[in-house]
Amino acid sequence: MFSGKMPACCVIAIVCIAGAAAAQTPASAAQPAATAASGPAVATPTYTSIPLEITVNRPAAEVWKRVGKFCDIGEWLQIPCTITSGKDGEFGAVRSVAGEVLVGKTEMSYTYTQTVRNDRPYNLYHGTLEARPLTATTSKIVYTIFFDNSMLADDAARATDRERRTATFQRALQNMKLPPEIGLMPGEPFFRANQNQLIPSLFVGTAQAKGSDPEDLFHVTDIIKGTEAAGTLEESGCKMVWPA
Repeated sequence: MFSGKMPACCVIAIVCIAGAAAAQTPASAAQPAATAASGPAVATPTYTSIPLEITVNRPAAEVWKRVGKFCDIGEWLQIPCTITSGKDGEFGAVRSVAGEVLVGKTEMSYTYTQTVRNDRPYNLYHGTLEARPLTATTSKIVYTIFFDNSMLADDAARATDRERRTATFQRALQNMKLPPEIGLMPGEPFFRANQNQLIPSLFVGTAQAKGSDPEDLFHVTDIIKGTEAAGTLEESGCKMVWPA
């Protein structure tokens, strides 16, 4: 028969077990309150896309040969671009423009992304460039960018950001259509489709009898952007209307 007294060793054992359990299961009051996740993850993203395209009177394969290298974007945006890792045109190639990585490709397209950084929210930015056949002799260049703009302050900021990106990549598309000798001119020349007019840079200077080359007969002292000389489309009041 057991007596009403418990041996001291059992009491010590129970106290030890209870203490261990208490150490492994802290009281709910001690648990931190739920907070927003830190780091690059975005809790409530708002995704948007900007599709752009331009028609070219050349076969798609020819167009892709002209615009399809991963660092060709440096020419169209008139910014430096080099392949910093991998091989141009292959999966995993990294270009110096925003550290963008080639993550997808077809015969006449590629898709890239910007990588995650710990010092800013990740906007899942992706872009796709494609040469798409229309007929045997014509095609269109399609450029689509996709990203999360939830980190911008409000709808007005999102609209401004969209306008800026649209203008940047629309100019890039127009430069893709221009011959290299024009597209590489300083001052960002472009083709104004609504007027069917090239807006080139203006070269100010003086004629000279002899320069660094036998054909160098003009000394350039200043370069004026075409937009500064021609103004905006709205300011010109001109537009091209095809007859019905």
